[in-house]
Amino acid sequence: MADKPDVSEIAQFDKTKLKKTETEEKNTLPTKEVIDQEKQVEP
Repeated sequence: MADKPDVSEIAQFDKTKLKKTETEEKNTLPTKEVIDQEKQVEP
């Protein structure tokens, strides 16, 4: 079936060659207090 992707390479993938990375959340959602403060500042 030509419409299915070939995943044979994935089965042979070596995860040990990957580098370990630390992820850090950058886009945090504002708290309710921050939203209320911004609403008060707007004219």
